[in-house]
Amino acid sequence: MPATTVTRRRRRDAGQTLPIYLVAIGGLLFLALAFFAVGQAAASRNGAQTAADAAALAAGQKYREDLREGFLAGFRDGTGDPTAWEELLAGRGAPSDPACTNAGWYAGRNDAAVSSCTPDSWPTSFAVTVKSRRPVGDSVIPGTGSTHAAAEAKAVVVPRCTFAADAPSTRPTPASTSTPTPTPGGGKDGGKDPRPTPRTLTCDGKGRTLDLDHLQDFPTAADLFSVRLAR
Repeated sequence: MPATTVTRRRRRDAGQTLPIYLVAIGGLLFLALAFFAVGQAAASRNGAQTAADAAALAAGQKYREDLREGFLAGFRDGTGDPTAWEELLAGRGAPSDPACTNAGWYAGRNDAAVSSCTPDSWPTSFAVTVKSRRPVGDSVIPGTGSTHAAAEAKAVVVPRCTFAADAPSTRPTPASTSTPTPTPGGGKDGGKDPRPTPRTLTCDGKGRTLDLDHLQDFPTAADLFSVRLAR
């Protein structure tokens, strides 16, 4: 076979192979960009989930602080209803709006916004949905440039304490033989409710005494309630 014929055939084969190489390289490039887009979306989704978790926990933690404040206020001034105290210890009775406001603040710290914050009482919990403030970003996948990642999380407020089996009572007032001095509040007891007797809580199996004379030892919100994510 003449050398010129062989040379022409080789050139023709090379010309037929080049488009195949170009298609293969283009396909690999597209796959690389697609994998990058998937990774970009996953990173955005993870960021939104972090924001949702933080927001839900923030709502639960704020709510338990308000439960403690309500419990302490009623115990301090002696006007609290023991039944209401038990409701507070069970994780119910505080307003939920401040908790959801706190959730929004923490979501913002994680570059997201709260779409919904739903409290529940059985069990006490906060379900939070957030949306990332930044879109996923432009990619080879259509629509990602205007898509925002969304995620949801739920935090549960778990009571850790119950009243011990002592009956509620009030601290007795010592008898006096002197004539009582009138007070601005008027009334039989001078306008002031009797101070409550020290009470005992059982928290995680350990006794905690509640005494107005030792309020520095009053349980913290974390002592009274735990807050965890529900999976």
